Amino acid sequence: MSGSYGASGPAACHFAHYFVICGIDTESGLESDELAGENFEQSPLKRTFKSKVLAHYPENVEWNPFDQDAVNMLCMPKGLSFRTQADQRLPQFHSFIITKEDGSRTYGFVHTFYEEVTSPQICSAMQTLYQMHNAEHATPQPTSSSSSSSSMDSLASSLDEADPSSSSASFSSPAVGGYDLSRDTLYVTKALCLITPMPFMHACRQFLSQLHRAVTVVPAPPLPLESYVYNILYEVPLPAPGRTLKFHGVFEPIVCQRPGLGELQLADFPLSEAFSLLGVENLVQVFTCTLLEMQILLFSQDYQRLMTVAEGITTLLFPFQWQHVYVPILPASLFHFLDAPVPYLMGLQSKEDTDCSKLELPQEANLCFVDIDNRYIELPEDFPQFPNKTEFIQELSEVLLSFGISSNMGDDGRNGNLAGEELAVLELLQGNTTLERLQALTKRTGVTVACVDALRARVKSQLTDKPGAQTVAEDEELRNAKLNVQLREVFASRFITMFADYEAFVIQSAPDLETWLTNREQMHNFDKASFLSDQPEPYLPFLSHFIETQMFATFIDNKIMSQWEEKEPLLRVFDARIDKAHLYNVRAPSLRSSSYQRCSVLKESALAIEQRLMKVDHTAIHPHLLDMKIGQGKYEQGFFPKLQADVLNTGTANNKWFQRTATTQRKQDQHRQQTAHLSLDNNLKERYMQEARSLGKNLRQPKLSDLSPAVIAQTNWKFVEGLLKECRMKTKRMLVEKMGHEAVELGHGEANITGLEENTLIASLCDLLERIWSHGLQVKQGKSALWSHLLLYQAREEKAEQQSHAESPSNTHIHTDTRRKSDCCLSMPGLCVTLIQDMRHIQSMSEIKTDVGRARAWIRLSLEKKLLSQHLKRLLSQQALTKNLYKRYAFLRCEEEKEQFLFHLLSLNAVDYFCFTSVFTTIMIPYRVVIIPIKKLSNAMTTSNPWVCVSGELGDSGIMQIPKNVLEMTFDCQNLGKLTTVQLGHDNAGLLAKWLVDCVMVRNEITGHTYRFPCGRWLGKGVDDGSLERVLIGELVVPCGEEDPRRGCYTPPLQRSPSQIRRISITSMSGRGSKPNSAQIQEAVGEAVSNIIKHFHKPEKERGSLTVLLCGENSLVAALEQFFHHGFKSARLFQKTMFIWDFVEKAGASMESADQMGDFQGPLGMTCQSLCHYINAINSTSRSIGKDGKFQLLVCLGTRDYLLPKWLPLLVECPVVQQMYEDTALLRDSSTVSALIRNLETLRDFPITLESSLVKGIDL
Repeated sequence: MSGSYGASGPAACHFAHYFVICGIDTESGLESDELAGENFEQSPLKRTFKSKVLAHYPENVEWNPFDQDAVNMLCMPKGLSFRTQADQRLPQFHSFIITKEDGSRTYGFVHTFYEEVTSPQICSAMQTLYQMHNAEHATPQPTSSSSSSSSMDSLASSLDEADPSSSSASFSSPAVGGYDLSRDTLYVTKALCLITPMPFMHACRQFLSQLHRAVTVVPAPPLPLESYVYNILYEVPLPAPGRTLKFHGVFEPIVCQRPGLGELQLADFPLSEAFSLLGVENLVQVFTCTLLEMQILLFSQDYQRLMTVAEGITTLLFPFQWQHVYVPILPASLFHFLDAPVPYLMGLQSKEDTDCSKLELPQEANLCFVDIDNRYIELPEDFPQFPNKTEFIQELSEVLLSFGISSNMGDDGRNGNLAGEELAVLELLQGNTTLERLQALTKRTGVTVACVDALRARVKSQLTDKPGAQTVAEDEELRNAKLNVQLREVFASRFITMFADYEAFVIQSAPDLETWLTNREQMHNFDKASFLSDQPEPYLPFLSHFIETQMFATFIDNKIMSQWEEKEPLLRVFDARIDKAHLYNVRAPSLRSSSYQRCSVLKESALAIEQRLMKVDHTAIHPHLLDMKIGQGKYEQGFFPKLQADVLNTGTANNKWFQRTATTQRKQDQHRQQTAHLSLDNNLKERYMQEARSLGKNLRQPKLSDLSPAVIAQTNWKFVEGLLKECRMKTKRMLVEKMGHEAVELGHGEANITGLEENTLIASLCDLLERIWSHGLQVKQGKSALWSHLLLYQAREEKAEQQSHAESPSNTHIHTDTRRKSDCCLSMPGLCVTLIQDMRHIQSMSEIKTDVGRARAWIRLSLEKKLLSQHLKRLLSQQALTKNLYKRYAFLRCEEEKEQFLFHLLSLNAVDYFCFTSVFTTIMIPYRVVIIPIKKLSNAMTTSNPWVCVSGELGDSGIMQIPKNVLEMTFDCQNLGKLTTVQLGHDNAGLLAKWLVDCVMVRNEITGHTYRFPCGRWLGKGVDDGSLERVLIGELVVPCGEEDPRRGCYTPPLQRSPSQIRRISITSMSGRGSKPNSAQIQEAVGEAVSNIIKHFHKPEKERGSLTVLLCGENSLVAALEQFFHHGFKSARLFQKTMFIWDFVEKAGASMESADQMGDFQGPLGMTCQSLCHYINAINSTSRSIGKDGKFQLLVCLGTRDYLLPKWLPLLVECPVVQQMYEDTALLRDSSTVSALIRNLETLRDFPITLESSLVKGIDL
C-alpha cells in the first residue's frame, strides 16, 4: 500500500520522531520466539529468542503514536541472535516501513551490532540449553512422522532448515561444537533505531553508525550520547522542499537534501544496488508485474536488500502508487499473511542455504517470486511485456554504464552485479571503518592487513587531495543521488509518453465532490475503449491490463477530485511534465506511433541534484551540553547504555524554536484542511477512502501490533468480504460492457468494449478465482489451487464411478449425465456437459503445459459454455473434500459468501463469450455435422455422392465426402473459430439426384456451440436454379430447453444465409405474398453498404466475418437482388423460369456483340470487356453453383475489385433492360440508379477480401 510520508502539523518540523534501543531484557531472561518458527533441532546459538524494546525516546509523539510491538518486530524481525568470540560479529544496517491504516508511512532505520552479555543468568541459561541439546542428540532419536497441516507451517519450517555442515556465519568451538561458559564469551544483538517521517536513508545510516562508534572508540566523544540523540530528535528539522540541510553527527557532519515541489519525490534508497542485485531485464520484469498488481514476493538473507529492491520498485511507479499490502520485511510471526488472497509486495528473509524451490507458497498462479541473492525471478504465466521493452532496457543500461555500472548479464547469472567481496569492501569503506569491521573483512574476503592499510591510505590521500575536502561518503552520496534521479527520469519519461493525452479520456460527469463520492461505484471515470483505440498496437496488451488496475483507478480518481481539492503531489508533478512535453512538442507527430522516445532531461535533473548537494541552505543547531546531573551520561566502553529518559522525553517543552515553528506549521495545516474539506462530510470521506477507492484496500494492511487469534480471524474475514466485493464488481463490469457491445450489434449506440478489453477482463476473473481458491488452503499441491481441487474432485468421481460399475455392470447407463437440449434436439444428438468431461477436454490439449494454464483454459471453456457457476457449484458440493482442503476461515467455507459468489458468476450466463474458441486457435476440435432434408417434398436420401466443407473465421475443413445414405458425420479439425459458411453439394449421380435440404447443423463438440445453416433450396440439375452446390451462411443456435433458464438473455445471432422466401424464383415473386416497395429496397441497399463501412471502422481483430455482410440476410447481395427483381416482366417465357442471371447473361451477350461492332470506345469499352470477362469466367467455372449463386458471385467479385459502380450504367443502357423490365422498375429510373452508384462507390476506400468458399474455382 502506498501512501504519503510526513504527517501534517508538527511532524513536518521533525527530522526524526523516535530514537529506539532494542535488545535482550536481562530481567525476563531468554524466551524462545515461537512466532519466528522455532526449530528445537537447531543448536541454541542458531535459535531465535524474543527481543524487547529496552527504551524509546520520547515516550510518545501525538501525531505518530509509538507502536512498540511493530517497532520491536521490525527492528529485529528474527529476534535476538547470539554469537561467541569465534564467530563473525559484523554490524548490520537495515530499514523498514510501517504503513498505517490511512496509507501514511513512517520509516525506520536500524543499526544492529553485537554486544557482550554480562548477565550471569543469561550466560548460565545458554550453557544449560547447550547441555540439554547435547544430551538429546547424544543418541539418535526417531523422527516424528506427523505432517504439518498448514502450508504456512511448512513454509516456516522450510525457512528454518539449514545445512548443518556449512556454517560460514558461525564457527563453533571445536570442543563441544557450541558454547562453554568457562571458555567462551557470549555476545547478543542490540539495535539502535531512528523512526522518521521521510526516507533519509543515507543520513540516518551515518548518524546511527557514528553513534555506535562513539561507544567503541578511544577517546570518547566530548559530549554525552544524550546530546546527539536530543539534537536529532528536537533540534534538527526536516529540510524544506528544494533545500539542503546539514546537521552534526558524533564525529562528522551529515548532509541531506529534499527535492523541490516540481521534482520527483524523495527516494534515498540506491537504485544502482537494486539494478545490480537483479540485473536490468529482471528488474524491468518485476516492475511490470508490480504495475499489473500481481503478488510480488522478494526473498533474501539480507533485510536491507529486501528493502532496497521493494522501495526501488515502488519509487519507479511514478506517477502511480502501489495500493495494496506493502510489507518489504515480513516478520516471521506474520508468515500466515502470505495466505492473503490480494495483490501484495512483501519481502521474506531466507536463512542460509535455504532452497527456495522447496518453499510451499499458498498462491503461485499470479505470483512473481524474486530470489534476490541468486538473481533469479519466477514470473507468472502469460503476462504482457512492458512497451518498447528492448529499447527501454538499452536506455537504462546506458545510464548505468555512464556511472561505471555494467548491466551485462554474464554467464555467471549475476546480471552485472559487483562481486560480493567488492561490495563488502566498498560498504565498509563508506560506512563504519572501525578496526573490528576491518578484521572481520579480512576473515571474510581473505584480504591481508597490508591490503587494508593500502586501502585506508588511498582514502586518506583522496581526502587530502580534494580541494573542497569532500569525503568519499559525500562523493558516493552525490553519485547515488544523480544516478537515482536519472534512472527515475527514464521511467517517468515512459509514462509521460504513454499517457500524454490521458486527460482527454477522463470522464468528469459529477457536478460536485459529494455527488461524485456518493455515486463513485456506478460511475465510469475513464473512457477505456477510446483510450486503447488511440494507442499503438504493440502497447495494447500491456495497457489493456494496466488500465484495469487499482493504481490506475486511484490515479484517475485523484485527477477527478483535483477539480474540487488541491492536487495530489505526484499528480501535480506529472501533469506539469505533460504540459511541458506538449509545450516543447516532445511527442512524436502521430499519436499512434510506437517509436521509442528517449528521456531528454537526464543532464538537467542530475545538475539540479548536484547544485543542491554542493550548496548547504540550512545548518541545524550543533549538539550541546544538556541540563544533566554530574555523573549522568557515563557509560562503559563497548556497551551502549540506557540513556537519560528525563532529559530526552522533555525536548519539546524546553525547545522554544521548535514550539514557535510547530505552532506556525499547525496553523497553516489547519487552515489548508478547512478550506479543502469545507463542504465535504467527514463520514462520507471515510467511506470513500475505505470502500469506493480501493475495495477496502486500507483494511488489508497487516497489523503488527496485535497478533491475537481474534485479530487474525478478523483480518481473514475482511479478506473474505473483499473477495466477494471484487467478484461482484468484476462480474458487473463484464456484464455491463458485454451487454453494451450487444446493443451495438442491435443498432443502439457505440461499442464500449473490444476483444482486447474482454480478454483482459476474463484474465482478471481467472486471477480472482485462483486467489479465492488459494485463500485458507491447508496443504499446497501444485501451482494452481483451483486445478488441484479439480483433480482431487475428478479422482473421487472416477473412483466412485468405477465402484458403481463394479457393483452393477448391467446398469451403467443409469449414470446421470446432464444433456443439453436445443431447439433442434430431434436432429442433433445430446451433448455430455459434465464437469469431468470438460476437464478431460482440457487434459487432452497437449498445447497447455502447466496447471495454471489448464485452470485458466477450464475457466474459459466453462464461461463460453455458460456453465462456470454450475461447475463450481458442483465442485464445492463435495463438502468433505472442501473441509479437508481448506481451513475454517477460508472463503470457500463461508457458506453465505460462497452462495453470493456463485450467484454473481451465474449472472455471466446472460451474455455470450467466445473466450475459449478465440484464444486456443491451434487445438484440434471434433465437429459434428447433421444434414436435415425437407422430407415432405423430396427424398430424405439421395443416390448422388454428397460432400460438405465447413468454414470459420480461422480457416476451413476442406471438402469432405459424406457417406451415402448418411445424414450425420463427425470430423476432427484444427479450431475453425466462429463458423461462418458451409459449402454443401453433390455430384448429381444416380436416379434420385435431386435433394431438397432444409438446413445443415454443425456443432463444436468441446464448446457445444451449435450453428444452423439454413438452405431451403434444391440441389440438382433441372430443378430450382440448377445448382449442385450452395454456400450457406450460419447462425448460432440458442438452446431453449427447460433446463436452460440461465439462457434467458443472449448475444444476438449472427446473420445467416437468406431464407427460402427470398431465394425463390421470379415466378413465385410475381404470385402471392408481399413484396418490398422501392423505398424499402433503396433503404436496404443503403443499410447494407453502411454495415460494410462500419465493419472496416472496427479494430481489425474485432471485425468478424465480411461474408455475412456480403451474402447473408440483409446483406449487399440480398439488397441488390431485390433491386434487380423490382419491375421484372413476365416471370415465365415459354414455361421456363427466369432468374436475374438470365438477364445478366443476355446483357453480357448484347454488350459483347456491340463491342465487336465498335460501339464502345475508350474507358467504356474496357469496362464492357471486364464485365463480359467476369460473366464468362463465372459461367466457365467447374462449380455447379446455380444461377442465383452466379449472381451472388458476380456481386462479390465486382465489389472486391471496385467494378460494380462501373458495370451498372452499362446494364442500365443495355437494350435487354427494356425487354425484361417494366417502365416503373428501379433499374430504369436514372436518379435511383445514380444514387445506387454513389452508394457503391463509397466502398472504394476499403480493402475487401472474399472467403475462399465464395471464389473457389474462379480464375480472375
